[in-house]
Amino acid sequence: MIRSPAQLRATIQRAAPPLLVLLSAVIIILGKADQTMFDSLRTTLTDDVAPALNVVSRPLGAAATLVRRAEGVVTMYQDNLRLKQENKRLLQWQQIALELSDDNRQLRGLLKVVPSGAVSYVTARVIANSGGGFVRTLMVNAGAEQGLTRGQAAITGGGLVGRLTEVGARASRVLLITDLNSRIPVVVARSHINAVLAGDNSERPRLLYAGAPNEIKIGDRVVTSGEGGVFPPDLPVGVVAALGRGGPQVEPFVESSQVGRLLVVDYGLAGGLPQPVPVTARSGRHGKPVATDEAGVR
Repeated sequence: MIRSPAQLRATIQRAAPPLLVLLSAVIIILGKADQTMFDSLRTTLTDDVAPALNVVSRPLGAAATLVRRAEGVVTMYQDNLRLKQENKRLLQWQQIALELSDDNRQLRGLLKVVPSGAVSYVTARVIANSGGGFVRTLMVNAGAEQGLTRGQAAITGGGLVGRLTEVGARASRVLLITDLNSRIPVVVARSHINAVLAGDNSERPRLLYAGAPNEIKIGDRVVTSGEGGVFPPDLPVGVVAALGRGGPQVEPFVESSQVGRLLVVDYGLAGGLPQPVPVTARSGRHGKPVATDEAGVR
């Protein structure tokens, strides 16, 4: 009897489930009956498939390794950027710490300084240093509002730095002992020879007008003499460092470029300095005012 394709498919569909159930039951029974046979079959299948799996796994492993290396490079780059930023911040903090340490050291040194005979004194910070070939001065952040006046002495724990020449409301200028315009009466401590310490804009001012220059030796200590009524006696100035035709050279105890803080001391002697000449006005030709000093000199 000839069946149509539709009938044939229907017959197969009706017969397939029972056959599959029967085949599964047979496989289960055989697996229970002979486990060794199935283990051998599985092993044989694994051996046959292993070469193909090995070939396929190599590109995948290489790709995974490449991905891991790329991730490592990116991570290293990010860590490098982070470390650079941290290093920059640490350098900034280190600079701040060094500045604070230097200020602390200078302040501790000033605490040990007790100016003898001082009426009053003010601690000031150096805010500008105009040391150079033509002028040697310091500017400090204290002025008339803190009680400073022209002529007061500027000192550190090492010795004399200079004196105030210009005083503003909140800032003042210190004329250093090395400046060309500085003249300080001093005495050589060992031989008691009086002289004048004259700055010449070099690092070592000279001793002028010494009574017995041949008796001055290298290493002699130089202090203020107190004459002239500008500085009190016995303020440390420096030591004789060299002898020459122009006069003995003195190495100051205080290196001006290293001064960050200093004491401005009022010894009650500033009134002995000549005050700045006030400028007045007089009529010149054609009735125009001309600036003159008190002596009438232009």
